[in-house]
Amino acid sequence: MYMAIDGYPCVRLLNLSGEIGCSNPGRANIVAPVARFKTANKLVEPSALMVSIDQFEELFGRLSNDADFSRHVVGILVESGSQLQNGLKGFSPDKKFPQAEFAPYRSGSFEWNPTGSGLMWKAYNFPVFLLSNSSTSALQEIALRNEKRKKSYTVDVADFNLVMQTTKSGTRDSESCLREQTCLPLGGYSVWSALPPIAISSSEKAKPVILIVASMDTASFFRDKSIGADSPISGLISLLAVVDALSRADGVKGLDKQLVFAVFTGEAWGYLGSRRFLLELDQHSDAVSGLDLALIETVLEIGSVGKGFAQDDKTFFAHSTSETATNGMLSAIQDALGSLNNQSIKVSRASKSNPGLPPSSLMSFLKKNPKTSGVVLEDFDTAFTNKFYHSHLDDLPVNINSSAIVAAASVVARSLYILASDKKEIKTSALNTININASLVEELLGCLLSCEPGLSCELVNRYIAPSASCPSHYVGVVLGEPSSQPYPGNVGDVPRFVWNFLADKTAIPSKNMSSACPKGCSGTGEVCVKAETDGKGVCVISTTRYVPAYSTRLKYESDTWGVLPHNSSDTMGEADPVWTESNWETIKLRVYTVQDTRFDTWVLLLGITVTVLSYIITAMAKAFITKALKRD
Repeated sequence: MYMAIDGYPCVRLLNLSGEIGCSNPGRANIVAPVARFKTANKLVEPSALMVSIDQFEELFGRLSNDADFSRHVVGILVESGSQLQNGLKGFSPDKKFPQAEFAPYRSGSFEWNPTGSGLMWKAYNFPVFLLSNSSTSALQEIALRNEKRKKSYTVDVADFNLVMQTTKSGTRDSESCLREQTCLPLGGYSVWSALPPIAISSSEKAKPVILIVASMDTASFFRDKSIGADSPISGLISLLAVVDALSRADGVKGLDKQLVFAVFTGEAWGYLGSRRFLLELDQHSDAVSGLDLALIETVLEIGSVGKGFAQDDKTFFAHSTSETATNGMLSAIQDALGSLNNQSIKVSRASKSNPGLPPSSLMSFLKKNPKTSGVVLEDFDTAFTNKFYHSHLDDLPVNINSSAIVAAASVVARSLYILASDKKEIKTSALNTININASLVEELLGCLLSCEPGLSCELVNRYIAPSASCPSHYVGVVLGEPSSQPYPGNVGDVPRFVWNFLADKTAIPSKNMSSACPKGCSGTGEVCVKAETDGKGVCVISTTRYVPAYSTRLKYESDTWGVLPHNSSDTMGEADPVWTESNWETIKLRVYTVQDTRFDTWVLLLGITVTVLSYIITAMAKAFITKALKRD
């Protein structure tokens, strides 16, 4: 009788001022007939509308402007299909200037994201569900069947079980729902690693630090369909490939500057990872032991690079904090390009007409210190080339090119080697040892951006035992007490893989190779890698750490979360919305056939009529029989 429908829900999120996302208006399930938007111009009864992605914005526009129509829409089912994506000019539910409130300059009207509609930042009191490919076909047949059954006594309905627990009275913002424990803060764990490992106990003078940054989380209208192939996972894959290449290069241990790689999470929700990282540096916490903010000389961020070869134009763009402060980095990039002997790959300075940096983690550093020397490498100049920014359509293989990721990683790896050599003459032979493993990039694409093989791939399973096969790069919520040594079950699959990968690639062998870890890793600077795969793992010397990523306005105390008052020294804290996610247990959608209520009414009336007529006939028969018996 019931058909379970696979897909991805839009969920309810909260901030200090209210709610966004989707939820049932009450605590009961919503049950409504399935109809197609393109054929349902007028609705006479509550309906669950099926809509193709190319009509998504049109439908939501009509819901805003047509009160009579919106009153009858109680749920939305969004169709999937690559054939729809190929015909789209663009689809982005984010704003035209994502997270403009955190920018270190005032130009909120600038359109970095021209296709942005801002739909994901609004609240909807009805469920919205993205269907899987198989469910799309099934629901299309059901909607068509309903259209043909206009005079039939049955109808196929969708049953939405999308109840969010923040519908509890008085918990419609982050502060109140945290107090009532009906939500959890968005966040997770960032990872940083040093190449070579930092000798904390060494008496040698600490080296200046070159910080290389990428993000591992993205956003979408649909929580579990946050893929982010170009933005930002292409940058993450490029960073991992750079670490792999430099770990095999000659002379890395003798570089004059320290290379530190940081992968932040929560960047799509107020730059949670980078802001918390900077706060931990200020507090000299265990999570950043061995690293000093004052030693960070320059920051290089690898942003969206997956579309760098779009339309045969092999050009990347360097967005810098200031021309004079970043001359060294830009010069190193040009030297790296020259060493590649590939005339088709170019890196150009971003246009001076831009108001400043594009949305990036580097904004957090610039807010912290306006004199920060930093460069963001992107595949765009004045506007995103990614037409599907922060949408479920930013996927593989449609939206990125692996050759572009390899090219970006090649430029970055050699640039870092040149920059860390501190103007010393570098032999061409040394640079030629720095080569990106294209096969590794292809493998990472399959592991991090698709369900087949997904996180079940050999590379990931070499390091961790993932909880799911299909990767999702939604930040998630903070589970348990934030810690620099968190319980593995409280850390997502992707951060755990990144930690193990970086710890392995940046490590030097431990003297005590026979020790089983984690208990056996007692030496200075030792960590345990690959412990999930066989329960034992390997002890190596590596400076690789987890850093909690959550709002700087939050504090965890006595097993509960509380909102802190705004700190005037935290310049980005005032704009921090403090995002939280409503608690929920299961989110389900099913369809089944029911009798039309009008038919039920007619059956009831007919039953009453038959009953009344039966009574009258019985009474008349009884009277007739009684008379007949008296005459006899």
